[in-house]
Amino acid sequence: MRAYQISSHEAPATVIDLPIPAPAAGEIRLRIMACGLNFADLLMQKGTYQDTPSLPFVGGMEVSGIVDVVGAGVTFPSPGMRVAVFGGQGGLAQYGCFDAARAVPIPDDMSFEDAAAFQIAYGTSHVALEYRARLQVDETLLVLGAAGGVGLTAVEIGKLMGAKVIACARGADKLEIARKAGADHLIDATSMDIRAEVKALGGADVVYDPVGGDQFKAAFRACNPEARLLPIGFASGDVPQIPANHLLVKNLTVMGVYWGGFLKFKPEVITQSLTTLFSWYSQGMIKPHISQIFPLEHTNEGMDLLRQRKSTGKVVITLAHEGNQ
Repeated sequence: MRAYQISSHEAPATVIDLPIPAPAAGEIRLRIMACGLNFADLLMQKGTYQDTPSLPFVGGMEVSGIVDVVGAGVTFPSPGMRVAVFGGQGGLAQYGCFDAARAVPIPDDMSFEDAAAFQIAYGTSHVALEYRARLQVDETLLVLGAAGGVGLTAVEIGKLMGAKVIACARGADKLEIARKAGADHLIDATSMDIRAEVKALGGADVVYDPVGGDQFKAAFRACNPEARLLPIGFASGDVPQIPANHLLVKNLTVMGVYWGGFLKFKPEVITQSLTTLFSWYSQGMIKPHISQIFPLEHTNEGMDLLRQRKSTGKVVITLAHEGNQ
Protein backbone atom coordinates (compact mmCIF):
# COMPACT_ATOMS: atom_id res chain seq x y z
CA MET A 1 0.00 0.00 0.00
CA ARG A 2 1.02 3.63 -0.45
CA ALA A 3 1.54 5.63 2.74
CA TYR A 4 2.83 9.05 3.85
CA GLN A 5 5.58 8.23 6.34
CA ILE A 6 7.47 10.56 8.67
CA SER A 7 10.96 9.13 9.23
CA SER A 8 12.69 12.24 10.58
CA HIS A 9 11.68 15.42 12.37
CA GLU A 10 14.17 17.36 10.27
CA ALA A 11 13.42 16.05 6.76
CA PRO A 12 10.19 16.18 4.71
CA ALA A 13 7.86 13.20 4.87
CA THR A 14 7.56 11.01 1.77
CA VAL A 15 5.02 8.69 0.17
CA ILE A 16 6.40 5.15 0.14
CA ASP A 17 5.27 1.53 -0.22
CA LEU A 18 4.53 -0.32 3.04
CA PRO A 19 2.98 -3.73 3.78
CA ILE A 20 -0.78 -3.74 4.35
CA PRO A 21 -1.21 -4.16 8.14
CA ALA A 22 -3.27 -6.84 9.87
CA PRO A 23 -5.60 -5.83 12.71
CA ALA A 24 -4.77 -6.91 16.24
CA ALA A 25 -7.42 -8.00 18.74
CA GLY A 26 -9.90 -5.19 19.28
CA GLU A 27 -8.95 -3.43 16.06
CA ILE A 28 -10.49 -2.93 12.64
CA ARG A 29 -8.67 -2.54 9.36
CA LEU A 30 -10.02 0.32 7.33
CA ARG A 31 -9.88 0.74 3.58
CA ILE A 32 -9.19 4.44 3.90
CA MET A 33 -10.97 6.71 1.44
CA ALA A 34 -10.13 10.16 2.82
CA CYS A 35 -8.01 11.79 5.54
CA GLY A 36 -8.43 15.29 6.97
CA LEU A 37 -5.31 17.34 7.63
CA ASN A 38 -4.88 19.26 10.88
CA PHE A 39 -2.38 21.77 12.24
CA ALA A 40 -1.35 19.06 14.70
CA ASP A 41 -0.03 17.02 11.75
CA LEU A 42 2.58 19.74 11.21
CA LEU A 43 3.54 19.68 14.88
CA MET A 44 3.92 15.89 14.74
CA GLN A 45 6.26 16.18 11.78
CA LYS A 46 8.43 18.55 13.86
CA GLY A 47 8.15 16.32 16.94
CA THR A 48 6.55 19.06 19.05
CA TYR A 49 2.99 17.73 19.41
CA GLN A 50 1.93 16.40 22.81
CA ASP A 51 1.07 12.99 21.31
CA THR A 52 3.84 12.62 18.71
CA PRO A 53 4.40 8.90 17.95
CA SER A 54 7.84 7.32 17.82
CA LEU A 55 9.62 7.45 14.47
CA PRO A 56 8.92 6.24 11.87
CA PHE A 57 5.14 6.66 11.68
CA VAL A 58 2.40 7.26 9.14
CA GLY A 59 0.77 10.67 9.48
CA GLY A 60 -2.92 11.52 9.40
CA MET A 61 -5.11 11.87 12.50
CA GLU A 62 -8.69 11.53 11.24
CA VAL A 63 -9.99 9.30 8.48
CA SER A 64 -13.07 7.88 6.83
CA GLY A 65 -13.44 4.67 4.91
CA ILE A 66 -14.90 1.18 4.72
CA VAL A 67 -14.24 -1.52 7.32
CA ASP A 68 -12.21 -4.19 5.53
CA VAL A 69 -11.29 -6.76 8.20
CA VAL A 70 -11.95 -6.97 11.95
CA GLY A 71 -9.63 -8.33 14.60
CA ALA A 72 -10.40 -10.90 17.29
CA GLY A 73 -13.20 -9.93 19.65
CA VAL A 74 -14.65 -7.17 17.46
CA THR A 75 -18.40 -7.37 17.02
CA PHE A 76 -18.92 -3.78 15.89
CA PRO A 77 -18.39 -2.28 13.40
CA SER A 78 -18.65 -5.06 10.84
CA PRO A 79 -16.94 -5.42 7.46
CA GLY A 80 -18.48 -3.24 4.79
CA MET A 81 -19.61 -0.47 7.17
CA ARG A 82 -18.79 3.16 6.37
CA VAL A 83 -17.11 4.75 9.39
CA ALA A 84 -15.02 7.70 10.53
CA VAL A 85 -12.14 7.22 12.98
CA PHE A 86 -9.96 9.54 15.01
CA GLY A 87 -6.83 7.38 15.15
CA GLY A 88 -4.26 10.01 16.05
CA GLN A 89 -1.93 8.69 13.33
CA GLY A 90 -1.95 6.25 10.42
CA GLY A 91 -4.59 7.96 8.29
CA LEU A 92 -2.46 8.95 5.31
CA ALA A 93 -2.34 5.47 3.83
CA GLN A 94 -4.55 3.23 1.73
CA TYR A 95 -5.18 0.97 4.73
CA GLY A 96 -4.92 1.45 8.48
CA CYS A 97 -5.68 -0.46 11.67
CA PHE A 98 -7.51 1.37 14.45
CA ASP A 99 -9.19 0.72 17.78
CA ALA A 100 -12.70 -0.51 16.96
CA ALA A 101 -14.13 1.53 19.84
CA ARG A 102 -13.12 4.74 18.04
CA ALA A 103 -15.04 3.94 14.85
CA VAL A 104 -18.18 6.01 14.35
CA PRO A 105 -20.73 5.05 11.66
CA ILE A 106 -21.25 7.92 9.25
CA PRO A 107 -24.64 8.93 7.82
CA ASP A 108 -25.57 7.51 4.42
CA ASP A 109 -25.81 11.03 3.02
CA MET A 110 -22.29 12.01 4.16
CA SER A 111 -19.41 11.81 1.68
CA PHE A 112 -16.10 10.30 2.72
CA GLU A 113 -14.49 13.73 2.23
CA ASP A 114 -16.98 15.41 4.57
CA ALA A 115 -16.55 12.62 7.13
CA ALA A 116 -12.76 13.00 7.09
CA ALA A 117 -13.10 16.75 7.61
CA PHE A 118 -15.68 16.48 10.36
CA GLN A 119 -14.64 14.96 13.67
CA ILE A 120 -11.75 17.08 14.98
CA ALA A 121 -12.92 20.47 13.72
CA TYR A 122 -16.58 20.20 14.68
CA GLY A 123 -15.86 18.04 17.72
CA THR A 124 -13.34 20.51 19.14
CA SER A 125 -15.66 23.48 18.72
CA HIS A 126 -18.75 21.73 20.06
CA VAL A 127 -17.00 20.33 23.13
CA ALA A 128 -15.28 23.68 23.75
CA LEU A 129 -18.40 25.83 23.45
CA GLU A 130 -21.05 23.52 24.85
CA TYR A 131 -19.28 21.28 27.37
CA ARG A 132 -16.43 23.53 28.54
CA ALA A 133 -17.59 27.16 28.18
CA ARG A 134 -21.35 26.54 28.51
CA LEU A 135 -21.98 29.23 25.90
CA GLN A 136 -25.39 30.82 26.45
CA VAL A 137 -27.94 32.39 24.12
CA ASP A 138 -27.19 36.09 23.47
CA GLU A 139 -23.65 35.92 24.86
CA THR A 140 -20.89 37.37 22.69
CA LEU A 141 -18.45 34.83 21.26
CA LEU A 142 -15.14 36.04 19.81
CA VAL A 143 -13.56 33.53 17.41
CA LEU A 144 -9.91 34.08 16.47
CA GLY A 145 -8.61 32.37 13.33
CA ALA A 146 -12.24 32.30 12.28
CA ALA A 147 -11.69 31.00 8.73
CA GLY A 148 -9.40 28.12 9.72
CA GLY A 149 -10.17 24.45 10.20
CA VAL A 150 -11.54 24.73 13.73
CA GLY A 151 -12.31 28.45 13.82
CA LEU A 152 -14.90 28.25 11.05
CA THR A 153 -16.78 25.48 12.87
CA ALA A 154 -16.78 27.61 16.04
CA VAL A 155 -18.48 30.39 14.09
CA GLU A 156 -21.11 27.94 12.82
CA ILE A 157 -21.76 26.25 16.14
CA GLY A 158 -21.70 29.49 18.13
CA LYS A 159 -24.40 30.87 15.84
CA LEU A 160 -26.46 27.67 16.17
CA MET A 161 -26.23 28.01 19.96
CA GLY A 162 -27.70 31.52 19.78
CA ALA A 163 -24.61 33.61 20.46
CA LYS A 164 -23.59 36.91 18.88
CA VAL A 165 -20.47 35.90 16.93
CA ILE A 166 -17.48 38.15 16.25
CA ALA A 167 -15.14 36.60 13.69
CA CYS A 168 -11.49 37.65 13.54
CA ALA A 169 -9.41 36.53 10.54
CA ARG A 170 -6.70 37.76 8.20
CA GLY A 171 -7.98 39.57 5.11
CA ALA A 172 -11.28 40.22 3.36
CA ASP A 173 -11.51 36.84 1.60
CA LYS A 174 -11.25 34.87 4.85
CA LEU A 175 -13.66 37.20 6.61
CA GLU A 176 -16.22 36.69 3.85
CA ILE A 177 -16.07 32.93 4.46
CA ALA A 178 -16.67 33.54 8.17
CA ARG A 179 -19.58 35.85 7.36
CA LYS A 180 -21.19 33.13 5.23
CA ALA A 181 -20.78 30.72 8.16
CA GLY A 182 -22.91 33.02 10.33
CA ALA A 183 -20.61 35.66 11.85
CA ASP A 184 -22.43 38.81 12.95
CA HIS A 185 -19.35 41.06 13.08
CA LEU A 186 -15.99 40.89 11.30
CA ILE A 187 -12.52 42.00 12.43
CA ASP A 188 -9.54 42.00 10.05
CA ALA A 189 -6.55 40.90 12.12
CA THR A 190 -4.17 42.47 9.60
CA SER A 191 -5.47 46.03 9.83
CA MET A 192 -7.81 46.49 12.80
CA ASP A 193 -7.32 46.87 16.55
CA ILE A 194 -8.86 43.67 17.93
CA ARG A 195 -9.20 44.94 21.48
CA ALA A 196 -10.81 48.25 20.47
CA GLU A 197 -13.18 46.63 17.99
CA VAL A 198 -14.38 43.97 20.44
CA LYS A 199 -14.86 46.47 23.25
CA ALA A 200 -16.85 48.72 20.90
CA LEU A 201 -19.15 45.75 20.30
CA GLY A 202 -19.72 45.29 24.04
CA GLY A 203 -16.81 43.01 24.94
CA ALA A 204 -16.44 39.22 24.74
CA ASP A 205 -18.10 36.68 27.03
CA VAL A 206 -16.33 33.70 25.46
CA VAL A 207 -13.06 33.73 23.48
CA TYR A 208 -12.26 30.79 21.18
CA ASP A 209 -8.55 30.91 20.32
CA PRO A 210 -6.62 28.55 18.03
CA VAL A 211 -4.04 31.27 17.29
CA GLY A 212 -2.38 32.49 20.50
CA GLY A 213 0.24 35.22 20.50
CA ASP A 214 -0.74 38.88 20.19
CA GLN A 215 -4.30 38.05 19.18
CA PHE A 216 -4.88 36.21 22.46
CA LYS A 217 -3.44 39.15 24.39
CA ALA A 218 -5.77 41.60 22.63
CA ALA A 219 -8.80 39.36 23.15
CA PHE A 220 -7.88 38.85 26.81
CA ARG A 221 -8.01 42.61 27.36
CA ALA A 222 -11.41 42.85 25.65
CA CYS A 223 -13.14 40.33 27.92
CA ASN A 224 -16.19 41.11 30.00
CA PRO A 225 -16.29 40.18 33.70
CA GLU A 226 -16.71 36.40 34.15
CA ALA A 227 -15.67 35.72 30.55
CA ARG A 228 -14.31 32.29 29.62
CA LEU A 229 -11.23 31.96 27.41
CA LEU A 230 -10.64 28.76 25.43
CA PRO A 231 -7.05 28.14 24.26
CA ILE A 232 -7.46 25.62 21.41
CA GLY A 233 -4.01 25.85 19.83
CA PHE A 234 -1.17 28.16 18.91
CA ALA A 235 -1.04 28.53 15.12
CA SER A 236 0.96 31.74 15.54
CA GLY A 237 3.76 29.75 17.16
CA ASP A 238 3.54 31.96 20.26
CA VAL A 239 2.13 30.43 23.44
CA PRO A 240 0.85 33.40 25.49
CA GLN A 241 1.62 33.77 29.18
CA ILE A 242 -1.49 34.66 31.19
CA PRO A 243 -1.21 37.25 33.98
CA ALA A 244 -3.02 35.68 36.93
CA ASN A 245 -3.70 39.06 38.55
CA HIS A 246 -5.80 40.07 35.54
CA LEU A 247 -7.83 36.88 35.87
CA LEU A 248 -8.56 37.88 39.43
CA VAL A 249 -9.70 41.43 38.66
CA LYS A 250 -12.37 40.41 36.16
CA ASN A 251 -13.11 36.94 37.55
CA LEU A 252 -12.03 35.40 34.25
CA THR A 253 -11.70 31.67 33.59
CA VAL A 254 -9.21 30.07 31.19
CA MET A 255 -10.22 26.58 30.01
CA GLY A 256 -7.79 24.46 28.00
CA VAL A 257 -9.42 22.30 25.34
CA TYR A 258 -7.73 19.22 23.87
CA TRP A 259 -10.45 17.23 22.13
CA GLY A 260 -8.40 14.06 21.72
CA GLY A 261 -7.56 14.02 25.41
CA PHE A 262 -11.16 13.20 26.33
CA LEU A 263 -10.80 9.83 24.60
CA LYS A 264 -8.36 8.82 27.33
CA PHE A 265 -10.27 9.85 30.45
CA LYS A 266 -13.87 10.75 29.53
CA PRO A 267 -14.77 9.26 26.11
CA GLU A 268 -18.50 9.72 26.66
CA VAL A 269 -18.01 13.47 26.13
CA ILE A 270 -16.80 12.76 22.58
CA THR A 271 -19.48 10.14 21.89
CA GLN A 272 -22.33 12.39 22.99
CA SER A 273 -20.94 15.35 21.09
CA LEU A 274 -20.51 13.42 17.83
CA THR A 275 -24.05 12.05 18.11
CA THR A 276 -25.33 15.63 18.24
CA LEU A 277 -23.07 16.78 15.41
CA PHE A 278 -23.94 13.96 13.01
CA SER A 279 -27.62 14.67 13.68
CA TRP A 280 -27.05 18.34 12.84
CA TYR A 281 -25.29 17.29 9.63
CA SER A 282 -28.16 15.03 8.56
CA GLN A 283 -30.59 17.89 9.21
CA GLY A 284 -28.54 20.21 6.99
CA MET A 285 -27.61 22.48 9.91
CA ILE A 286 -23.82 22.15 9.46
CA LYS A 287 -21.62 21.35 6.48
CA PRO A 288 -17.80 21.11 6.44
CA HIS A 289 -16.06 23.77 4.40
CA ILE A 290 -13.34 21.96 2.43
CA SER A 291 -11.10 24.40 0.59
CA GLN A 292 -8.76 21.91 -1.11
CA ILE A 293 -8.66 18.19 -1.89
CA PHE A 294 -5.39 16.52 -2.89
CA PRO A 295 -4.42 12.94 -3.76
CA LEU A 296 -2.00 11.19 -1.40
CA GLU A 297 1.03 11.87 -3.61
CA HIS A 298 0.46 15.63 -3.13
CA THR A 299 0.07 15.57 0.66
CA ASN A 300 3.03 17.92 1.15
CA GLU A 301 1.18 20.58 -0.88
CA GLY A 302 -1.72 20.34 1.55
CA MET A 303 0.63 20.53 4.51
CA ASP A 304 2.23 23.65 3.05
CA LEU A 305 -1.16 25.37 2.87
CA LEU A 306 -1.62 24.74 6.60
CA ARG A 307 1.94 25.81 7.37
CA GLN A 308 1.53 29.09 5.49
CA ARG A 309 -1.99 29.62 6.89
CA LYS A 310 -3.37 29.93 3.36
CA SER A 311 -6.17 27.37 3.65
CA THR A 312 -9.71 28.05 4.78
CA GLY A 313 -11.78 25.41 6.51
CA LYS A 314 -10.29 21.96 5.93
CA VAL A 315 -7.77 20.38 3.58
CA VAL A 316 -8.54 16.74 2.73
CA ILE A 317 -6.40 14.01 1.18
CA THR A 318 -8.11 11.28 -0.86
CA LEU A 319 -6.78 7.74 -1.15
CA ALA A 320 -6.93 5.92 -4.48
CA HIS A 321 -7.89 2.22 -4.67
CA GLU A 322 -8.58 -0.05 -7.59
CA GLY A 323 -12.04 0.86 -8.80
CA ASN A 324 -11.95 4.47 -7.56
CA GLN A 325 -8.90 5.79 -9.39
